[in-house]
Amino acid sequence: MEPAVEAHGLGKRYGRNWALRDCALEVPSGRIAALVGPNGAGKTTLLHLVVGLSRPDAGEARVFGRAPRDMLAEIGFVAQDTPLYRDFTAAELVTMGGKLNRRRWDTALARERLAMLGIPPDQPVGKLSGGQRAQVALALALAKRPRLLLLDEPIASLDPLARREFMQTLMGAVAESETTVLLSSHLLADLERSCDYLIVLQRSRVQLTGAVDELLETHRTLVGPRAGSESIAGVAKVVRASHTERQSTLLVRRGDGPIDPLWTEHEVTLEDLVLAHLAEAGTRVAASAWEVPA
Repeated sequence: MEPAVEAHGLGKRYGRNWALRDCALEVPSGRIAALVGPNGAGKTTLLHLVVGLSRPDAGEARVFGRAPRDMLAEIGFVAQDTPLYRDFTAAELVTMGGKLNRRRWDTALARERLAMLGIPPDQPVGKLSGGQRAQVALALALAKRPRLLLLDEPIASLDPLARREFMQTLMGAVAESETTVLLSSHLLADLERSCDYLIVLQRSRVQLTGAVDELLETHRTLVGPRAGSESIAGVAKVVRASHTERQSTLLVRRGDGPIDPLWTEHEVTLEDLVLAHLAEAGTRVAASAWEVPA
């Protein structure tokens, strides 16, 4: 099956600074993919390049094998600040959406979702709560019947109940369609319940990518003796290590064969995995800053 999103050597520069650099990734079709990383990692820049709002300074992005600007009719996008015309009512925004998106627009779907959520159709959206505005933006994006839905931190400013309602709406909508979702967020607990694919960005580069189940299966937390943690049977790579006088705690990528029985093995959570790889990337960058060119 053709990937929903591909990036090859993708980069975007603002002045002398690269917001995204040498980005290579692939999002399989039909996935709900989490795009995670600290502020300034390049998440919004990547989404803007994929949706065609920005042009790359290096490399390329492809959406279902084509340039993003050729696929606008089949991409839904909810920006971080859920920009809506605040003086318009939800009903007026639905009508306007239909006039701007004649090819795939589903007015009945938008009205049905807004009614189901109890959002008043005749009230200006500027007077709605933050959670309600986010739901209006999502309903408008879904009404395009998009093949690809991009969400840029849509729930970052919402309270826990509003976040839960938003994610439930999103999951229900995706279950009814074949839409691929790329969701940027730093709220790992919400992502762990909803996403099945992971992309970790750090300092404008992709640090980790893959199916969530496979990544969790191939990583483990090990607790064992303080000495000898440099080489352990069954371990391909130590991602992150912490030590006391008597023992070490390691987050590792598994290799071939069983883990050395001297080590106690524990499963990892998505949060463990993401934070360990972000910390590893930060350590590499800090170390490289002290390297003196030959």
